[in-house]
Amino acid sequence: MEQVIQHEPSTAVLVAIQLPGVDDAEHRSSIEELGRLVETLGHRVVGTITQRRSHLAAAGVLGEGKLRLLARFTDGTGVVPSGATKKVRKIDERPSAEDLLEDEATGDEPESVAELEPVADDDDAADVMIPVEKAGLVVVDHELGPSQLRNLERATGAEVLDRTAVIVEIFHRHAKSREAKLQVEIARLNYLAPRLRETGAGGDRQRGGIGGKGAGESGVELDRRKIRDRVAELRREMGGLAREGDVRRARRQEQLRVALVGYTNAGKSSLMRALTGSEVYVADKLFATLDTTVRSLSPESRPKVLVSDTVGFIKKLPHDLVASFRSTLDEAREATLLLHVVDASDPAWRTQYDVTRAVLGEIDAGAVPSLLVLNKRDRLDAEAQAALVQEFPEAVLVSALDRGSVLALREKILESLEQGMVEATLRVPFAKGAVGGEIHRECRVLEENWDEAGAEYRVRALPGALARIRALLSLGTDTESFEG
Repeated sequence: MEQVIQHEPSTAVLVAIQLPGVDDAEHRSSIEELGRLVETLGHRVVGTITQRRSHLAAAGVLGEGKLRLLARFTDGTGVVPSGATKKVRKIDERPSAEDLLEDEATGDEPESVAELEPVADDDDAADVMIPVEKAGLVVVDHELGPSQLRNLERATGAEVLDRTAVIVEIFHRHAKSREAKLQVEIARLNYLAPRLRETGAGGDRQRGGIGGKGAGESGVELDRRKIRDRVAELRREMGGLAREGDVRRARRQEQLRVALVGYTNAGKSSLMRALTGSEVYVADKLFATLDTTVRSLSPESRPKVLVSDTVGFIKKLPHDLVASFRSTLDEAREATLLLHVVDASDPAWRTQYDVTRAVLGEIDAGAVPSLLVLNKRDRLDAEAQAALVQEFPEAVLVSALDRGSVLALREKILESLEQGMVEATLRVPFAKGAVGGEIHRECRVLEENWDEAGAEYRVRALPGALARIRALLSLGTDTESFEG
């Protein structure tokens, strides 16, 4: 009796192509990151298929030999149907030297329009352990076109997701606020629209024109139009929420604002909790934070400093998500200081730091003053810490679990913020005594002296705060404030 293999939808196999210009370390790091993304969705990785190629195969991503190997993980046929649209060589066409070298290096046979015969064994599988438990999901570490997705599903008999789809789905599951849900839904629909396919009766055209004349719309065309209408509706609602956010940010415009930015899972939320004493959500998973949280620096300083936690970045972050979360990322663009938080224990943190800076440049936040924070120092030995201090003398080594290092970071933040302040002397008569409280809230008071006419304060503060206090002093009195 033939054994029936049960597919587990919770198991996944990863597929990655190492393209020219990508070294082994970067390739390995990208695969490991993809595995974490898949695990964040609740799937268990049972295998990985990799291949060096000059480009993704236009039909099935992988070459034919690797595609057969992938099919053994999913119990598929490993065959892309001969009618599939792809860039192929005809059976009687002489392959180029480049194609032959690539096939020889990867162990693949030349792609052709002929279907492949099933093979009992091949060289590709010689060093690969095929799990008894078959995968129900194939995840590719690249963005795929509609035909590539469809062809891989046919060849593997499994559901296929590309990297973009995985990230969008994680964002979809983690979105909590109305604004975040709208942002993710816009990105999800923009991703879905070009990948719609005809299913069943969906290919029939709807009656078109007055009196039924004209071809009308196919099912896919109709669905795409509905998606466009829905995206337009979501954007209108987002516009209203964005205006509310602009009002909130305008109220904080003249306050000192610090934004934590960095790669996903770099420890931003843990650091936010340590710096502010707040109970923000913390989890050891990718994209745990999608909504911006704003809290006061603790112990509270004078003037008060607001700290905001922002959505994490990731390599190959879909452009639609960057565009959708632009309003959320306004916290970074309008901050007084950016804390670039990196996981210093991650061997790929320099690449992740470059990704963060690239995204910040994309949202016009690249010119904001910044401070590099090398987080998770508790995972580094003394030698590694000393090497980082020597390489990055202006950076701050910190662990969210070490209160001493967090307080040192707090002092560094205040020191950096003071560089944007100006020093002034303000004279407050007894009749304007209430303004003294405003001075203590908005300024750092360096010196305070009293005489028979009132008080004199020597302060450091932001120019905007000084302008507001001077306006209060000038209302209903001839007493002037002056700058020393």
